[in-house]
Amino acid sequence: MAKYLVIVESPAKVKTIKKFLGANYEVLASNGHVRDMPKSQLGFDAENDYEPKYITIRGKGDILAKLRREVKKADKVYLATDPDREGEAISWHLYIALKLEDKKVYRITFNEITKNAVKESLKNPREIDMSLVDAQQARRMLDRMVGYRISPLLWAKIKRGLSAGRVQSVALRIICDREDEINAFIPEEYWTLEAALKIKGEKKSLIAKYHGTGEKKTEISSKEEMDKILKELEGAHFAVTDIKKGERVKKAPLPFTTSTLQQEASKTLNFSTQKTMRLAQQLYEGVELKGQGTVGIITYLRTDSTRVSDEAAIASKEYIAKNYGAQYAAETVTEKKKDQKIQDAHEAIRPTDINNTPADLKESLSRDQFRLYQLIWKRFTASRMTPAKFETTSVKIDAQGHQFTVSASKLEFDGFMSVYKEVDEEKAISNTLVKDITKQTILSLESLDPKQHFTQPPPHYTEASLVRALEELGIGRPSTYAPTITTIIARRYVVKEDKNLYISELGEVVNNMMKDAFPSIVDVNFTANLEALLDKVEDGAIAWKTVVGNFYPDLDEAVKKAEKELDEVEIADEVSDELCDVCGRNMVIKYGPHGKFLACPGFPECKNTKPYFEKIGVSCPKCGKEVVIRKTKKGRRYYGCEAIPECDFMVWQKPSKEKCEQCGGIMLIKGNKLVCADEQCGFVKKIEDIGSAVQIE
Repeated sequence: MAKYLVIVESPAKVKTIKKFLGANYEVLASNGHVRDMPKSQLGFDAENDYEPKYITIRGKGDILAKLRREVKKADKVYLATDPDREGEAISWHLYIALKLEDKKVYRITFNEITKNAVKESLKNPREIDMSLVDAQQARRMLDRMVGYRISPLLWAKIKRGLSAGRVQSVALRIICDREDEINAFIPEEYWTLEAALKIKGEKKSLIAKYHGTGEKKTEISSKEEMDKILKELEGAHFAVTDIKKGERVKKAPLPFTTSTLQQEASKTLNFSTQKTMRLAQQLYEGVELKGQGTVGIITYLRTDSTRVSDEAAIASKEYIAKNYGAQYAAETVTEKKKDQKIQDAHEAIRPTDINNTPADLKESLSRDQFRLYQLIWKRFTASRMTPAKFETTSVKIDAQGHQFTVSASKLEFDGFMSVYKEVDEEKAISNTLVKDITKQTILSLESLDPKQHFTQPPPHYTEASLVRALEELGIGRPSTYAPTITTIIARRYVVKEDKNLYISELGEVVNNMMKDAFPSIVDVNFTANLEALLDKVEDGAIAWKTVVGNFYPDLDEAVKKAEKELDEVEIADEVSDELCDVCGRNMVIKYGPHGKFLACPGFPECKNTKPYFEKIGVSCPKCGKEVVIRKTKKGRRYYGCEAIPECDFMVWQKPSKEKCEQCGGIMLIKGNKLVCADEQCGFVKKIEDIGSAVQIE
C-alpha cells in the first residue's frame, strides 16, 4: 500500500511522475483549482478587511472526496503543483480543502518533469510560501473587482453581456491607441537614388546608394530636389575614394522566455499565443518517447527568466563540442540584464535533455509538437554557442562632390547561426565585386535609378508584437499574455485578419467608455505600477490586503459616479428610415455582439432583422451613391459604397465631404487634417473650422 501521496495539478502529469516513483507513492491530480470565490457575488467583504470568501468549485466535489480518502491512507502528503504563484495558491487551497493541518505536508516544485528533477524535489521539500499565495490572492481579487464592478456598466451602456478585465482593458487601450496613430498618420514623400556602375571585366553591375554631399546623409523629399541632383550628376566621373574593412560580431540569442517563445512561434510557425502555450504544456507535462516511456521534454513554460541551471549548461557545452566542434561551444554566454520583474527562481524554457534532438523525437511527436520543440531546442542550443563573425567592407564613391556608398558583409564564422537563425535575421551578403575593388578600380555609370517612396504608418499590432509591448510596459506576467489576447478576440473587441489585430466597432465603444469612466484602469502606467506592487507582495515587502485596500475604494467611487451618470442618460433605440419588410414599421438600431444592426420594434411578434449600414453624408466618388460604414467578415470597419458589390469603392479612413483643392479627388480625415486619398497628389489641409471637425466624430 502507498505510504506517500503526491498531488499534482494536471492528470497528464500523473502518468509521467508515477513512472519515476516507486510503489510507495500514489500520484493524483487536482485538475487545477479546487476552491474559488463564488461566481454569483463579489466574493470578499470590503467592510471586514477584504476577507475573501472561498467555496468548492462546482464539479470538484468527487475529486476532493477521492483525495481525502487517499490522504487518510498516506503517511506524508507532497503538494507538487506548478512552480509559480498560481501553483502555490492551488497547493494552499488543497491544504485547506483537504484539512491537512494534522498531516505531514510538504511543498515540492520542479522546473522540469524528469526523473532526476522529481526525485531531487522530494529530497528538498519546503513549506507553502504564503507570500506567493498572497500575491496570487491579490491579483485574483483585483481582477475580480474590475470584472464584477465594471462589467454590469458595460451591459447597461452597450446593452449586451460584455465584460471588462484589469489587464484586457489595458491591452484593448494599447490596440486602440495604435489604431488612432495609424488613422492620424500622414505619409511623407521621400526619394532614393541608386547608381548601377560597371567595372571593366565584370558582367554584374555594382549597385551604389546615394549618400549626399557631406558626412551626414542627405534626405531627398521631393521630385524637384531629385531632379536637381540628377542634373548635377550629368556627365559626372565616378571614382572610389575610400575602402574600409572591418569585422562585425553577432551575439548568440538568449534562450526563450514565455514572451519570446510566443513571439518567435508566431513569426516562424504562425502559431497563436494560445496554441503555443497549449503545445508547450504538452511538451512540459510529458510525451511518450520510444524507448524512454513518458517524459517531459521541455522545462516549465511560464517564465520570464533566461537563467540556465549549471547541470544543463555543462551538458550543452559537452554536446556542442562533440557534435559541432570545440570552437562552437561558448566559454561565456550572453546574459540578460537583471530586471526587478524577473522571477529568477525559474529557468529559461529549454529542452530537459539536449541529447533529445528534434530528429530523434520526430516520430514520437505530432507535427505541431515537433515544430515547437525544434524551435525551443535550436534556440537553446544556439544560446550556448559562440557568436557569428562577419567580414564587412564599406566603399565610398565620389561623383562631382556627390557621395555614393556600397556596403557588403561576408560570413567568416557561422557560430550559433549553424543551428539557429531568427525569421528577420539579416542575410549575409557576399559581394565579390566589393571584395575585389580598390581605389584604382575604374567605374563607369550604366544608369541612375531614382525612386519615389512614402513613409508608412506604424504597423498594426500582431499577437507577437502585442505580447512584446505588454512585456516592455510591465503589463501582466508570462501566464497572462495568451489568455488576455484570447479574451479580447473572443469578446469581438478585436478582430484578427491574417496576423494583424484590428479594433472592432464594439471594441471602440467599450474602450471609449472605459477611458471616460475609468481612466486609471486603462492607464498603462497605473497598471504597470500595480504589477510592481504584486511583485512586492510576492517578496513579502507589502501586505496583500494593503494593495487591495488602496485599490478598491477609488474603484468603488468611480463605479458609483458612472452609475449615477449612466442613470441620467436614457439609452433609447434610434429609429431609422428603413421599413420592416415583414410588418412595415420603422426599424430601430440596436447593438449586438458584432456591432449595430436593424431590428423590428415589434419583437417578439416580428423578429425581422437586417444589417445596418450607417450613412456618413458623403457621395461615392465612383458612382455618386451614399458612402456607408461597413465591416469585413471578421468585424473590421471600413467605408464603402452602399452599392457594393456593383461599385467597388472602399477606404479604411473616413472620407470628408470636402474635395481635394489640387486634384478634385476624395479627401480622408486623419487626426486633425484632411489628406488626399491619392498619395501621388499628397495634398494636406488642416481642419480648423468647427463644421469640418464635426465629421471626425
